[in-house]
Amino acid sequence: MTHPFELVQEIELAATPEQVWDAIATGPGVDSWFMGRTELGASAGGSAHLTMMGHTQQATITAYEPGTRLATRGAEAPDGRFMAMEYLVEGRDGGTTVLRLVQNGMLGDDWETEFEAMKAGWPIYLETLRQYLAHFAGRTPSVTTAFRPGAGGPDTIWKIVTDSLGVTPDIREGDPVRLPDGSAGVVYYANLPVNLGVRTDEGLYRFIHSGTARGDALVLGHQNFAGRDEQAAWDTWTAENFA
Repeated sequence: MTHPFELVQEIELAATPEQVWDAIATGPGVDSWFMGRTELGASAGGSAHLTMMGHTQQATITAYEPGTRLATRGAEAPDGRFMAMEYLVEGRDGGTTVLRLVQNGMLGDDWETEFEAMKAGWPIYLETLRQYLAHFAGRTPSVTTAFRPGAGGPDTIWKIVTDSLGVTPDIREGDPVRLPDGSAGVVYYANLPVNLGVRTDEGLYRFIHSGTARGDALVLGHQNFAGRDEQAAWDTWTAENFA
């Protein structure tokens, strides 16, 4: 059985509408703050595909108004499930821009868990967008996504993650950390036991606990603006720490 839903998020960004548009309406721009790899056309009717961990979610651009509005709609599943996205860009006085995101569609039987996961997930991605525009605007990263199913409950996951960063689970935004590779960073988003964001001089990291009816998992996202491919290193880290 399907269930309709709608989720609305809004953020004010210290960037021009043109910068924000490039970050939400081009594949390299989206790759700089979101998950996986995105392919985006440049007109209504074009493709809007997201590929992550070998799976591609196919969507179509339903509205394309440069600098103002972008909307997409995912393919509909046999049971009627689908997702649609709309981004609205509005410039403000003082050189800032407001980005409003509306996500809606139909979810399946586990719709409440899916909805809560999306509701908890969007703030860290939008804050990652803010960090990208403030510190790495215009640069294209290499993107790593590491997924470890069966990682354990939130207490187990966050004890391992925070120990690896050299901090405690009561970590706060602005706290300094040290990544497993030895690089120094600072926390830009802290919402444990759900997710954690870290920025270094070379990139952006997200650690996300995903709890679903299928069990607990850790998802790691990393944008490396130094251009290095670190997929193997983070796959090894998750395998060693979350057997």
